[in-house]
Order: sequence, then C-alpha cells, then structure tokens
Amino acid sequence: MITVLSFLVAIAVLIAVHEWGHYRMAVACGVPVLRFSIGLGRPLLTWRNRRGTEFVVAALPLGGYVRMLDEREAPVAAEQRHLAFNAQPLRRRAAIVAAGPAANLLLAVALYAFVAWWGVPQAQPVLASPTAASLAERAGIRGGEWVSAAATGDQAPQAVRSFDELRWRLTQAALEGLDLRLWLGDGPQSPGREVTLPLSTLEVRDVDARLFERIGIVAPWSAPQLGEVTPDGAAAAAGLRPGDRVLAVDGEAMVDAQQLRARIRTAVDERGQARPQRWRIERDGAVQEVVVTPRPQQQGDAWVGRVGAMVGAAPAMTVVEHGVIDALGEGLRRTWDVSILSLQMLGKMLIGEASLRNLSGPLTIADYAGQSASLGWIPFLTFLALVSVSLGVLNLLPLPVLDGGHLMYYLWEAVAGRPLSEVWMDRLQRGGVALLVALMSLAIFNDLARLLG
Repeated sequence: MITVLSFLVAIAVLIAVHEWGHYRMAVACGVPVLRFSIGLGRPLLTWRNRRGTEFVVAALPLGGYVRMLDEREAPVAAEQRHLAFNAQPLRRRAAIVAAGPAANLLLAVALYAFVAWWGVPQAQPVLASPTAASLAERAGIRGGEWVSAAATGDQAPQAVRSFDELRWRLTQAALEGLDLRLWLGDGPQSPGREVTLPLSTLEVRDVDARLFERIGIVAPWSAPQLGEVTPDGAAAAAGLRPGDRVLAVDGEAMVDAQQLRARIRTAVDERGQARPQRWRIERDGAVQEVVVTPRPQQQGDAWVGRVGAMVGAAPAMTVVEHGVIDALGEGLRRTWDVSILSLQMLGKMLIGEASLRNLSGPLTIADYAGQSASLGWIPFLTFLALVSVSLGVLNLLPLPVLDGGHLMYYLWEAVAGRPLSEVWMDRLQRGGVALLVALMSLAIFNDLARLLG
C-alpha cells in the first residue's frame, strides 16, 4: 500500500508543478486558461477561480494538461482573438511552453536545497575492502581508508563529506570517461596519500551494482559483525549469534564485512559443493572458534555460499548539512549535475554506448517511491527531486508531442520566418506519438524484467 500511495503522491505533485508552470506563465502573458487538469479521464473534483479557469482532479493520475484559449482547438470570439495562445508573439508562446519543464527543475532545486539545509545522516566516506581484481584493488586500496577529497583531470581537490557523495563522484567520472583521483587518510582531516582510479578504461553501458563491483567500491566500511541470524541457516547451525564479531576465517584476518561476505560467497565450488570454514569469533569479550559450512545457492549460472545471517554492522554515520546560502548553491549544483548526467545517459543510449536497459518506467518509479518513503520523508523528498529533474529534462527533449518538440517548431518559425505547415505538424505529431509509445513499452518491459529478476 505504501508503494501505491507514495507513487500517487509523487506523480500528482510532479504533474501539478509541471502544469502550474504552464498555467502561471500563460496568466502572466495574458492568455486565458480554460482548464487546469491533474489527471486524465473522468473528473472526480472540479472548481473554478475568479478568472474562470476550471480546475479538475481526474480519475487517471498518469498525466495532466492546461487547456488555453486557442483557435486551433475551438472557435474563439472575435473580441478575444488577440488573447488566444496561437495569436501570441513567438517569445510568449515559447515562454509558456518552456515554463512547465522549468517549474520541474525549480522544484528539484528547492527540494535538494531544503534537504541540504535540513541535514541528512549519511555513511562516512570510509572504504570497505575492494572487490577482487577491481580498479580499486589494483590502485592499492585495502579497506578502512577515509576518502577526504576527490578530483577529476586538473580540478582542484574537492572535499568528500559522505559515502553517497563519493558514489556520485564515481558515477559522474565513469560516465564521462574520466579518471578520478582520491585522497586517502586515517580521518577527515588527514591528507594522506593520493591514488588514481583509471575509470577512463571502463566501458560503461549500465549504471548498476556491477559497475561499482568493477570499480571495486561497493559499500562503506562496516565491522565484520553478525546481525540477525535466521533460525534455519548455516550460521545458526554453527551456534553463531547476533553481535558475534568475526576476527578471522581459515586463519585470514577479516578487515571488514565486505571481506567476510566475499569469503562466504566463495566457500562453494563450481559444482555447488560447500567447503567448511573455521571462523574465529569474539563474543562478549571472549574469543572462540567455530566451524561454519555455508550453504550453496545458485545465482544465475554460478553457485555462491550463504550463511543465513545479516553480515556487517551498521556503518558509521555523519550528518551532512549546509547553511541557507550554501544549501541553495547545493540545490542548484545537484540539479545541474543530475540534468547533465541524464542527458549524457540518454545520448549514450542513442548512439549505442549505453544499454537501453537503463530506461525506466512507471513500475520502477513506483517501486523506488515506496522504498524511499519507507526510509523516511527526507529520502522521499530526495527521490522526488530526482524524478522532477528527469521529468524536466525529458520534456525539453526535441521530440514531437513533448514541450521540447514544440520549442523546436518555434525555433523553425524563428529561423524560417513562418510556422511549420499543418501537414508537417501532423506528420511529426504522429511520429512523436509512435516513438513515445515505443519508448514507454520498452521502459515497462525493463521494469518487468527488473521486478521479476
């Protein structure tokens, strides 16, 4: 239920803000707005304001529109023709069309700025053990290092305040094909040593967990300690309890939970046969040894070991917050960065350098909406900001039926000195609808593939 409600709230807010942008600009330009609808289909709730605009909340929440006075849609009285949308100067029509995506981008700035000002608990930028044969391992990262700063190219080092911020820097650098320099120390004030992750050597087609495994930085550092233990798992069978700290496995010291998880996974051979492991653990200050036999579980074409326990203590946290002015700057920067990243990914998908599996639809949005809402209202606002940026950027793409397509028509009109012919307009609109339907079908297929594993 929380997934459905969160999705409906998110979609309603984003659509309302988008259409409000069109509406407010139309009013500012003196164009009468006949209807402002949130949702499509049968009206559930209607009212009018003093300007005569009919406001509608409709049954199908996946859309909305603003209907203005326009001779192309209905006859207009002679005395009102100068007010019609189609009779407005080019700059006013362009401003009204662009105001919808602009409103979504401004909403994202406001949400990111508020979250930055309020403060968000995030994991400290302390690195876990890198995955085997990864870029991080080859760069000499061993785990437990604090990342104090990062930079690409000739940039000056920029402070890294949390692990989330580090992942964002990694994502940006990987998509841009740039190497990332990291400054590692024993704490936030320790300058330490500089290492370079050669991200330019990666062929990035998907931004997912596998990308970070190839980089070698998957999760923040956490202690090799057991959490919840399932009653019928291998850990329970070996007598392990929540809170047990694993000091060593088969004589190898465990630096962190990431290393312990890797050892558990590789305790099964390619035929699915498990190998017993000798664990040295610490419980209530006393050290003891136990034999643990991870149970095989097939994952795709491979076998991995599982012990039936939560592995890893909660990572150390820090609260990342900014002053009012800095928070506004953070909102602008984050919105800009996400917009550029979205365009880069769309461009890579267009030329075949990124997989079309990165395209997401309403099912994935609903799933993420529910997950973020279950974590609290701050994660939900952050999710809302991310989707608002995506909606703003998507609507500015030069595709017919989208706002960006109409802006392209106006650009043609400005260059050619005449509007696009109705014949070509009809052809482009039909093609735009077909392309949009194809993209939505692909997005929904990707959603189902993700949800069904």
